[in-house]
Amino acid sequence: MGCGLLLLYRQGKLKAAYTVAGIALLCLIDMWGINKRYLYDEEFIPKSRQTDVFRKTQTDELILRDSGLNYRVLNFATNTFNENNTAYWHKSVGGYHAAKLRRYQELIDRHIAPEMQETYRAVASAAGRMDSVDASKFRVLNMLNTKYFIFPAGNQGQTVPVENPYAYGNAWFVDKVQYVDNANEEIDVLAHIVPTETAVVDTKFRNQLKGVTDGYKDTLSSIRLVSYEPNRLVYETSTAKDGVAVFSEIYYPGWQATVDGNPVDIARADYVLRAIHLSAGEHRVEMWFDPQSFM
Repeated sequence: MGCGLLLLYRQGKLKAAYTVAGIALLCLIDMWGINKRYLYDEEFIPKSRQTDVFRKTQTDELILRDSGLNYRVLNFATNTFNENNTAYWHKSVGGYHAAKLRRYQELIDRHIAPEMQETYRAVASAAGRMDSVDASKFRVLNMLNTKYFIFPAGNQGQTVPVENPYAYGNAWFVDKVQYVDNANEEIDVLAHIVPTETAVVDTKFRNQLKGVTDGYKDTLSSIRLVSYEPNRLVYETSTAKDGVAVFSEIYYPGWQATVDGNPVDIARADYVLRAIHLSAGEHRVEMWFDPQSFM
């Protein structure tokens, strides 16, 4: 039919406007039939039904009652690193991403996965009583501020939440900084330190921490997260001595920081976390994501 219209136009028997309108109508009719094979009314569903794909469980409801600004959840009841239902409702230690940070994957392989096995056995043996569990068995999970574990309960897909009282929180001051020569040493040493006492740092970040080796942690020092957004975090800190603060957030180039409005450098600590040198006193620390690629 399209060829017929073009032939009539060429012979002068059909005006250009009618030719264009006719071809447009033919295209509409042709594409309508094709499109309806793939886009049909039955597939357009309300948002309420769409969110049922990530159905909120009773366990999710219980965890979400926690009003904390930022903590993480580890789900033992699923294939932890190949599902995203947990990440839909919570900030998850696991979750699937096709382009996961290699450094985080290495942390999973070397520390998180083995600690998960230890944690599962320990909590199961203690019948969920965390006060009977040896927290030294999962220090990396604690430094990731894993405040809740989700465990399977029964054979019908039920789960239960277990609060982890040993999670280190959003940030902390350390007693000392241990510098290492490369990433291999950094991830190895991580198995032998207590992260709330010692930060292991690649020597290439020494200048960012002003070469500090002793953190001189003040027992009354504090760091409090007062505002959280995915691309901006605000902390209020107080310490009587200069020291190094470690933040339970993943280090990545492009994150910027200020202390009381003055730009400061962020160092990488404990293989994946962030660290900043802070002077004595009360401060407001802000971090936000502003990579060069955005400029």
